[in-house]
Amino acid sequence: MTDTNAGPPIEPAKLLRPAPPARRRAVLVGVFGVTAVLLAASGYLVLTVAGQPVRAEPMVLDQPASVLWGQTVHRPIEVAADNVTIRRVKVRTGGAAAIVIRPGVQGTLIEDTEIRCTSAGTDGVVPGGYSALRVRVDGCRQAFRQTDDNPATIVESAQDGKPYRGGVPGSTGSVPPPAPDPDSRAMAERPPYAPAAAPPTPITYWPGPTNTGVPAGTALRNSGSLSLRTAGQVVSGLNIVGCVTVAAANVQILRSRITCSSTTYSIRTLPGTSNLLIQDVEINGMAKNSASICCNDYTLRRANIYNMIDGPRLASNTRVFDSYIHSLARVAGSHNDVLQSTGGNSVVVRHNTLLSYNPVTRDPFNSCLTIGSETAPSLTNLTFEDNYCNGGNYSIGISPRLVGSNILFRNNKYGRDYRYGVVSGWNRAGVTWDRPTNVYFDNGQPVI
Repeated sequence: MTDTNAGPPIEPAKLLRPAPPARRRAVLVGVFGVTAVLLAASGYLVLTVAGQPVRAEPMVLDQPASVLWGQTVHRPIEVAADNVTIRRVKVRTGGAAAIVIRPGVQGTLIEDTEIRCTSAGTDGVVPGGYSALRVRVDGCRQAFRQTDDNPATIVESAQDGKPYRGGVPGSTGSVPPPAPDPDSRAMAERPPYAPAAAPPTPITYWPGPTNTGVPAGTALRNSGSLSLRTAGQVVSGLNIVGCVTVAAANVQILRSRITCSSTTYSIRTLPGTSNLLIQDVEINGMAKNSASICCNDYTLRRANIYNMIDGPRLASNTRVFDSYIHSLARVAGSHNDVLQSTGGNSVVVRHNTLLSYNPVTRDPFNSCLTIGSETAPSLTNLTFEDNYCNGGNYSIGISPRLVGSNILFRNNKYGRDYRYGVVSGWNRAGVTWDRPTNVYFDNGQPVI
């Protein structure tokens, strides 16, 4: 029987007759020629044909709050939406730049990522408006670009195997200095000392990037903002893209990363909070947080906090231990403090690295710690001990309006990158400044 709908017989592939060599060459040249013409408009180099560069389109990330995770990308990346995260990505490309942040885009976060430029004329990340954390850039013309109008924040990153010193953007406007403090004028006028051959205590004694924040190897699950209102609630192992509020007793936030672009706080304690534990966390304030944590009833331990206008606020029942607080973000008119208390009772700050200085822009910001009693009747029972502090107009600022008692400073080391002196108001009523143990880091001599 004959099937009248059947077509002509199809030859098996191995029996097909090859096209003549000249015809095959013509087809291949035509295909590659058309491809090169169609891709040339994008402006990004990805491969070479017959010695000539062929351009390919970039990977465009255009979904807000999306995450690009764990890929190797052999073409440039363009960020075209707000709050995009690029994490643990390897970028291998040439062209104008490896990662481009489009105009107007905000909140881009690039973490634990490697960028290798395959052309000497290729930049790493451009033009600004992003945060880069632990980003390695190799072979690029410029690793990280930014401008005064569109600043970036670069933390714990490297260029060609060396630590990148570009840091957080400097001042975008003048900040009026505080009124000179008579008690500290003599200290400010002292000539600088030559560093000792070996500092009395190695800087590694204090916390740093390797022993604070989320422990290495911790697997994180993605999360948005959290409102924690159940007593005893524990959250651990989260990558929180958003902010956290707490209104319950005995809550714990452990081994987690918080990336919060709020102009208020990354973590806020509301009425009903008591005994909050924040431990082994990393907080990125995206150069927007007015303070990273506010304000009462928490213990902070082994935290890595950066990229905020102010660090933690210290009100009643607050404790900060073994933490690394650094890389403040200067914005127009800001008055940046690593730590600040404007009143309360029972505050302990012990064994922390508190850096209020940008070594690139030579901006000392305002202080490692400022204390007063502007928002409460008084500040009482504060202990500040065993800390390394560097920077500030005054590294320690004690307000003339302070109403205080039992405020103790002892066994602290200070750098010399202040503007006016180490301490303003060290002999105010209610303050005990242990002169023999509050010393310069480099030679162990008392600062007063």
